[in-house]
Amino acid sequence: MTPDSTPSGLPRQVAPDAPARTAVVVGGGLAGITAALTLADAGVRVTLVEGRPRLGGLAFSFRREGGAGELTVDNGQHVYLRCCAAYRWFLDRVEGSRLAPLQDRLDVPVLDAGTGGAPRLGRLRRTALPVPLHLAGGLARYPHLSPAERVGVARAALALKGLDPADPALDGTDFASWLRRHGQSDRAVEALWDLVGVATLNARAADVSLGLAAMVFRTGLLSRPGAADIGWARVPLGTLHDTLARTALDAAGVTTVLQGRVRSVTPAADGGWHVALRRGGEPEERRRTDAVVLAVPQDETAGLLPEGALDDPGRLRAIGTSPILNVHVVYDRPVLRRPFFAALGTPVQWVFDRTDVSGLTGGGQYLALSQSAAHDEIDTPAGNLRERYLPELARLLPAARSAQVRDFFVTRERTATFAPAPGVGRLRPAARTRAPGLYLAGAWTDTGWPATMEGAVRSGITAARAALSERGRPHLDPPPAFRRGNPQQEAA
Repeated sequence: MTPDSTPSGLPRQVAPDAPARTAVVVGGGLAGITAALTLADAGVRVTLVEGRPRLGGLAFSFRREGGAGELTVDNGQHVYLRCCAAYRWFLDRVEGSRLAPLQDRLDVPVLDAGTGGAPRLGRLRRTALPVPLHLAGGLARYPHLSPAERVGVARAALALKGLDPADPALDGTDFASWLRRHGQSDRAVEALWDLVGVATLNARAADVSLGLAAMVFRTGLLSRPGAADIGWARVPLGTLHDTLARTALDAAGVTTVLQGRVRSVTPAADGGWHVALRRGGEPEERRRTDAVVLAVPQDETAGLLPEGALDDPGRLRAIGTSPILNVHVVYDRPVLRRPFFAALGTPVQWVFDRTDVSGLTGGGQYLALSQSAAHDEIDTPAGNLRERYLPELARLLPAARSAQVRDFFVTRERTATFAPAPGVGRLRPAARTRAPGLYLAGAWTDTGWPATMEGAVRSGITAARAALSERGRPHLDPPPAFRRGNPQQEAA
């Protein structure tokens, strides 16, 4: 952008020989933490401002005192895949990789409770064979689909592999329509496409952009044999995203301000920015900085953007959100012998054993049910949810029928992710704004990924690199797979 094209009211273009020396990052979720670390690693003096008393955004932990004693609870179950190169870089950067290991090979137990008898167990597994043969054996033995449906799924997968997720035409099409055109039965959608898609996209096929669906399935299942191997934290998320992240930020020289609110971001006469900040009940202070990264939800971002920073700032508020409900049950004895499973023929979606992570003692077991795309239940009272889900768990897990429930509670994230609806791609903004020195980060920005921890970290890296590049500052290389820029290749 030349000085003549700078929108009215925005700071003038800064010459490349005036590198950014200071930056304020607004938002202490994964996007903001990553942006702050990337900038600090390049020698920028960074202040990170977070409104909550802890870091981690929507992937955090808290302490709960209940019928099972004191527990450390994650607000929701978060997993990542081997293809999540940026989030794996983040784990390395905060020295947390050993605390969130990956499976050796993809193995997902799937219980079908809709058979009329005892739930039937199937597994989605992969081998070390080349793509697409790595999934052929597992699909051939998957009991929840008929032989004809398995053949149809294989054909649809090969057709999906031929799509370009970046094609704008795919963004305006819903995934369910594409699946129907490719011969997918309702059962195939339930038992495979939505089984994976709801968990990764937080929406069912009818409500998902074909572009995002193609990106998820091509990257996770059709890129490299190990791309979809699952990793999850063996410690509370707060250990990774708050404790270890804060240690890394401190070591990098980042000033972290918790319980701070940025009231406004306005242009400075010298080409920088003034950030109005309030901490707790203290008087508002005004800081001058060279660069600002807004790493907060889209509605909050829209309220902080100065006039002219985006061509159409109203589009940020047009990006919808999708909720996630988590149901937490503590039994007086073990009822599940595996770390997690997915379910069919029941309202239950995914169940995880949280016993060790939570610090539960006394011989019981703590299960967390992760219910994505939970629009119909996000405001349902906990008592009603108890009446609904405890019988379903007893149906899926015979040992739960004689177990006593020591505690039952619910956590709700009403705006857990952006909604991956058809057309969302044209609404998601890039990291760079029209205002020099002002950048956007967050999983809802145009990362090419759905609203995942991977997308959040990618957005932080992208925003920081844009800031460093625009101001002529040297920067560190991103993870090798991230640098390639082809998400279909980003699997170890």
